[in-house]
Amino acid sequence: MRFLSALLTCACVLVSSAASADTKIFIVANQADSYGVDQCLARGDKCGAPAARAYCQSRDFAQASSYRRVDPDEITGAVPKASDRCGHSGCNEYVAITCQR
Repeated sequence: MRFLSALLTCACVLVSSAASADTKIFIVANQADSYGVDQCLARGDKCGAPAARAYCQSRDFAQASSYRRVDPDEITGAVPKASDRCGHSGCNEYVAITCQR
């Protein structure tokens, strides 16, 4: 009986830790705006924390555990090339935001 109880306890702990460890990394274009939020995210500055948290919360995640600039070479899959119509510097830059539930 003790073995069964211990086994059920371990199973509950594993299930709860797996559910709480739900993370996802979002790759978003680093778009220049007049507020400088893009630079805060790209540099990993503290001023980017509210923007990263809001981004995660808009996708039903509780918090942003990290955010940083990534090079297009780090991203697997198809990454759109900067268009000739881009009117600002950093058109081919991306930010990775790691969200947790």
